[in-house]
Amino acid sequence: MKGFDPRFRDFPDFILGCTKDIWEDRGLHTLHQYYADDIVLRMPLGIYRGNAGVIAKTMGTLVEFPDRELLGEDVIWSGTPEDGMLSSHRVYTTGTHLGPGPFGDPTGKRITFRAIADCYAKDNTISDEWLVRDYGGVVRQMGWSPRDAAARLIAQEGGQERASRPFTPAQNIDGPYNGRGNTSDWGEHYAETLSRIMAADFTVIPETYDRAIAAEYPGLTSVRGWAEVDAFWLGLRAAFPNATFRIDHMIGREDPSMPPRAALRWSLHGRHDGWGAFGAPTGADVYVMGMAHAEYGALVASDPRIRREFVLYDEVAVWKQILLHTG
Repeated sequence: MKGFDPRFRDFPDFILGCTKDIWEDRGLHTLHQYYADDIVLRMPLGIYRGNAGVIAKTMGTLVEFPDRELLGEDVIWSGTPEDGMLSSHRVYTTGTHLGPGPFGDPTGKRITFRAIADCYAKDNTISDEWLVRDYGGVVRQMGWSPRDAAARLIAQEGGQERASRPFTPAQNIDGPYNGRGNTSDWGEHYAETLSRIMAADFTVIPETYDRAIAAEYPGLTSVRGWAEVDAFWLGLRAAFPNATFRIDHMIGREDPSMPPRAALRWSLHGRHDGWGAFGAPTGADVYVMGMAHAEYGALVASDPRIRREFVLYDEVAVWKQILLHTG
């Protein structure tokens, strides 16, 4: 790959390799090599600029979870080395709560969760990133509900007036990447499926999902079959029935020894004015940053359907927006 360290065989190898160098091999100094000094990092709970802050947050996390392991499940990517490449990297993370930090005194609890990071890289350097972790899954394992965790965050940050605000497009900082992905049919198919769901056309689920669909959703929720997929998407959409849904980035890929896959970054922005996954309507203005991966296949002779799906949004960030509105 032009401009990248020759030890990396391809772009997924770069993404997996630098992740291991930083987190598992304790090469935090390599962040100066792999991350641009002015990197823009967008997360549901806020936006950050600059490598120094990334290094500080990484060290803090390793104090709390010193045995953290990041297992790369997939890297779905687009672009070229010359123009830069965008990876959607799905990670299954494990770690033991052995140190003090935002989660309080050490509990010894073993924690697992997924994250998806969209990273733009060129010349061996990542300079733009969007990251969603299953924060709701983490706090449930610590013994809290996502709502209680959001209230705890607000209190830790000094209360209603002083607490930091979760990410919204109004806070965004333009980084070097302004692409929208690629034009693969797989990405187009998945984008159409989610767009129909968000338009309240739930008939698309039996049309485009395999009957034995296996899906992983926020809160470490594993589901099987059409009915449970329907319940998840309906619960989210019903909470924000008038919110604007957008596909912000779309990638589709076909790679040797892998099923056809799609990666979407999407958003839902509007009022919490419906009953659904977040309780009684409050009228809060909420921005949901979402990531989703889908794998396609056909068990019998037919058009390929979605056989596995991975969807993430941060339940704690959503609850924080609701609580900051309601007080």
